[in-house]
Order: sequence, then structure tokens, then C-alpha cells
Amino acid sequence: MPDPDPSPPAGRKPRPGRIVIAGAVVFGIILVAGTLARIHSRHQLHAENVAAAVPTVTVVHPGGNAIDTLVLPGVLQAWYSAPVYARTSGYLRRWYVDIGQKVQEGQVLAEIDTPDVDLQLAAARAALGTRTAQRDLAGITSRRWNRLNAQNAVSQQETDERRGNFAASEATRHEAAAEVERLETLSGFKRIVAPFSGVVTSRATDIGALIIAGTSTTQPLFTVSDVTRLRLYVRVPQAYAARMRDGLRVHFTVPDYQGRTFEARLFRSADAVDSPSGSMLVQLVHDNADGLLKPGAYAQIAFTFDGQGAAASPTVRIPASSLLFRKDGTTVALVDGNGHVRIKPISIVTDFGTELEVTGLTPQSVVIDTPMDDIRDGDEVNPQENKHAS
Repeated sequence: MPDPDPSPPAGRKPRPGRIVIAGAVVFGIILVAGTLARIHSRHQLHAENVAAAVPTVTVVHPGGNAIDTLVLPGVLQAWYSAPVYARTSGYLRRWYVDIGQKVQEGQVLAEIDTPDVDLQLAAARAALGTRTAQRDLAGITSRRWNRLNAQNAVSQQETDERRGNFAASEATRHEAAAEVERLETLSGFKRIVAPFSGVVTSRATDIGALIIAGTSTTQPLFTVSDVTRLRLYVRVPQAYAARMRDGLRVHFTVPDYQGRTFEARLFRSADAVDSPSGSMLVQLVHDNADGLLKPGAYAQIAFTFDGQGAAASPTVRIPASSLLFRKDGTTVALVDGNGHVRIKPISIVTDFGTELEVTGLTPQSVVIDTPMDDIRDGDEVNPQENKHAS
């Protein structure tokens, strides 16, 4: 008779219940893994969206003080320069100095032959002699009639007439003497003399030349210039007008002395801005005791400043592309330590083209270069250093 509960033979397949349990476990693991992957992807996508919503901006740090050297053209002029004219007409008899010669004050430069003046002077002296004789005769007659009038030998009317004749003769004689003095003074102008010590820089006459004084077309016979000191005139832009102060030392160069630098100091300024050019005329003085430099020469003047303007606020240099023009004025966009935008008003001191010298910032400020037009105060940004900034 067979066994009622025989053991299953070796190699028989597991029961279906175990397979279902194992499948459920595997499905659960796959389901959990898929859910975690989707959650991770969702978080990653959100982070990317948040990051994409914060714009990345390029920032720069303001440089130190802006370029503190201003180079401008100027013209050298003599300390004194006097055109010497003739005060009397005639012909040039002789000249004694030529261009480039040094002269002393009062030295004779030339002589003029004035025959007309000489004849007029001779006639005036003769007229003076006549008036003197007439005055003397009228005086003798007046005194004689005074004595006769005291003896009641002549009338008072006749005596007064003689006194009047004497007074008129005296006045006429003074008039003749004044004419002689005028012509003597005019004759003294035959000798052209130097008004001060200096150098003759021009001569516009020669022996035998006709000299006509007192006309609008008269040219100076000579020009005498004092070149022991030279004036240097330069027009300074209005942005630098406040920095012009008496005694400011500058350096300049001239084309005829390549590689050599000369020094001058600020002596005067016009203290007014010329409206058409927007500049102020400045006068510098150079000690030219060695006589190297010449009046009329062109020069390049270098003004060196301490980087500070007239105000106490320090200046820094920023790119011109960082400016924002708003209704409140000229501003820049800064980034604070938390990555938020701060709009900061500034004042432009000097425009150098691609760079600006401004006040209102410090070298530690973080400035956004080329900010968006719609950037606002408080916006969150991702600052990125400009690697190419100098």
C-alpha cells in the first residue's frame, strides 16, 4: 500500500506564493528608486530654474586716483616786449643795433635826420626872441607910464593900456617859449633809445628809409624784449580750473631741446572761463636767466596734480560703461556682500573717454560693469569678476 505523504522529489519548482512575494519586493524597490529619482530631478530642475532667474553680472573694482597728469600746448612770450616807434618824421640816418643784440636801458638804437623839425625849431627860437624883445619893451613902457601916472602927467586909461600891453606881451612870449620846448622835445626823438634792457628781436628799417610818425600804418622800427623771464600762456579745461593755484609747479618741453625738461610756476590765472572754448587762461613764469628759450616758441606743459580736486572727496577711476543715467542723476550699480544691487549716485570730475574720474566711491566698492537698463535697487545678482579688467 503506498505512503500517504511522500516527500517531493529533488528539483521540484518553488511554490507560486513565494514567486509573487519576491516579485512584489522587486517592484517595490523599483518603484521607490523611480520615485526618489524623480524627486531628485525635480529638486535639481528647481535649483537650476532658481539659479537661472538670478542674472550674472560682471563687476569691477574702482582704480586709484585717475590719471593726474594733464598735458596741454602753450606759447612762450617775453616778460616785457615793446615795439619801438618813431615820434618824429624824417629819414633814418643810422642804426646801431641789429636783431639778436643785447641792449641796455637808454642805449641809442638809431638816429633820424629831421630837417623839417630842425627848421621849425630854428623859426620857433627866432619867434621866441622876437616875443622876448616885445615883452621887454612893453615892460619898460609900462613902468614909465606908471611913474608918469604917479605925477598926474598921463591919464589912468593910458596907463592901464600900457599895463595890458605888457601882460599880453608876456603871455605871447610864454606861448613862443612853449613852442620852442615842444619842438626841442620832438627833436630829441631823433635818437631812438631802448626803453629797457633786453634783446632786439626785430628791426624793420634801414638807412635812408622814410620815417613817418603818427600814422595808423606805421611799423615799429625795432622790438626790444626782456627774456630774462618768460611768460607761458596756456588754456586749461574748465574741469581743472579749480586746481589752478598760485605757485603750482609744472614742467614743460620745447621742440628745440629734445629730451630736456624745464620748470615753470603758475603766476596768474584769468579767474574766468572763456565761454566759447570752455577753458581758462593761465599764465606761468619761467626763469630764463641762461637765455636758452626764445619768446614765441611752442611748448608742451605737463600739469601734475595730487589726484584730489577742489573738494575733499577722494576720486577714483571707473569704466565709462558702468554709468547709469537716471532721472535722479548720474549713478552706478554696486553689489553688496549679500549679492544685492545698490544704486549709488556719483559725481564726474574728469572724463578721460573710456574711463571717468568720479567721487562717491572707494577702491573697495564693487561696481557692475555694463549694467542692464532695468536694473533696480535690491535686485539679486550673481557677481563675476572681470578677468580682463586692468
